[in-house]
Amino acid sequence: MNDVNAVPIIRFVDVRKDFKGKRVLNNISFEVKSKEIVGIIGLSGSGKTTLLNLLIGFIKPTQGDVLFHAEHLLEYDDKNTFRSIFSRPREVRKTFGFASQYPSFYSELSVTENLQYFGSLYNLNHDSLKSNIVSLLHLMELFDARHVKAGSLSGGMQRRLDIACALIHDPKVLILDEPTSDLDTKLRKHIWHLLRRINEKGTTIILSSHHLEDLEYACDKIAVIHNNELVNFGAPDMLKNNYTSEVEIQVETVSAKYSDIVRAVGPLVAKAKTIEQDHKIKLYTSKVEDCLYKILHSIVASDDVLVDLIVSKPSLVEVFESLTKKTGVKK
Repeated sequence: MNDVNAVPIIRFVDVRKDFKGKRVLNNISFEVKSKEIVGIIGLSGSGKTTLLNLLIGFIKPTQGDVLFHAEHLLEYDDKNTFRSIFSRPREVRKTFGFASQYPSFYSELSVTENLQYFGSLYNLNHDSLKSNIVSLLHLMELFDARHVKAGSLSGGMQRRLDIACALIHDPKVLILDEPTSDLDTKLRKHIWHLLRRINEKGTTIILSSHHLEDLEYACDKIAVIHNNELVNFGAPDMLKNNYTSEVEIQVETVSAKYSDIVRAVGPLVAKAKTIEQDHKIKLYTSKVEDCLYKILHSIVASDDVLVDLIVSKPSLVEVFESLTKKTGVKK
């Protein structure tokens, strides 16, 4: 839910984190606006989970701070409503909901019993808890399984229960660590469908994921962590524009023979940027119009038939791979 008028509600300010003398995060600064979906991407060991643990106050930074916008504190200070999450643990518990990569529910309790238990941790009154449980059972499509033991649920349903438990107190911010890991493509799409519904209700969502193709189409902003630093932060299209001026042209013909096309485009496309796979060819060029003219002219000249032609910016996966190669990997 990208709202240009949304106000910042979370700020990372020069955050550094060391573990036993090893730098895990270095000088991280960015802000998250209300109702955004923000994805955090990075190679394994880049510090994504550490960043989320800092955000929920589970660990403290070696340097810097993480601030959150506490609207309910206006009566105390109407000039600065940002507070360190480390100085307001009770307020943080009310504001944030967190689901880790690993199950946090109790497998011997039913779906409803788990929600009742986690709701009790936030001292919700009986009516509020009952209402929240019913709403979440419907929202997360768990109503028909409300009496089923959590340990007997499928992997996708267990992931939905974890998210429901994190939402039981109706937090303003939902934080998820790899919410679609170990799920197949169909289940990942289902989880993303539910996350969009949660976001449409006004909840800000911050999550880490290694499924970059999912984040590309679902997130308003993406934070790229590499070599323990924030190397870029912004909308997916902005990241693409920053790292490449090239466009991907995907061509499919009846013959699936592309040697004439490759010769025709010549210097417009580097050989390293020409990929043949699945009876198609992908070309990468910054001279789009000239390249398209030569491709179509070559197809006509060879009496071939065009089946499909797609022009698009390279994917976020390709941009990320390019970025990590450019900046290198620390040993």
